[in-house]
Amino acid sequence: MNSLHTIAAALLVSAAAAPASAAPVTWTDWTSTLATTSGVAGALDVNGTAVDVTFLGAYGFAQTNGGTNYWAPASPYISAAVDNAPPTSDIIALNSGGTATIRFSQAVVDPLIALVSWNGNVVDFGVQIEVLSFGGGYWGNGTPVVNGSGTGFSGSGEVHGVIRLPGTYDSISFTHTSENWHGLTVGVTALAGNQVPEPDALALVGLALGALALTRRRRG
Repeated sequence: MNSLHTIAAALLVSAAAAPASAAPVTWTDWTSTLATTSGVAGALDVNGTAVDVTFLGAYGFAQTNGGTNYWAPASPYISAAVDNAPPTSDIIALNSGGTATIRFSQAVVDPLIALVSWNGNVVDFGVQIEVLSFGGGYWGNGTPVVNGSGTGFSGSGEVHGVIRLPGTYDSISFTHTSENWHGLTVGVTALAGNQVPEPDALALVGLALGALALTRRRRG
């Protein structure tokens, strides 16, 4: 293998291994409560594509237009993977425990769930989760303690933060225990089949392809 081939191969490996940078998140605009069942309807605009979101399950209250902004301060919701906290006061507050389901009209990739005041709650999603961030929020501070299977957590103190469910989903279900109330909303960065490569990775791929093209030209 000549030097240009070596460089091209190294660039392609670097592109594949390049870490993802923080992405702008589209957080759900919760628009109305459901009249026929216990739930809340919302919408996402993911890079120009409209996606309906439905929360199904018991809840204490839902803010769909104004109210207290429990997402302030923003710091617990920002991380190396998440560029922006939920921008409005929209929130669903759960009180009685049980099972809840979030449905998407189109499959989404690596959905995010932002949390407010999950204090002592035990929650399980039945799939692997990643804790992206947590810290001092509207109601104080706490730590999510991930369970042994990696599918959920218990709240030690007042947990404010963001978790991610790696994979592709058209629905998410979870169980949780009750308390006065604990809030959530849902965010998305990409739809299934529409992931956009990171700019740095694209640049590295371009350099690698250019080096390979130069090699072929010299051989010709």
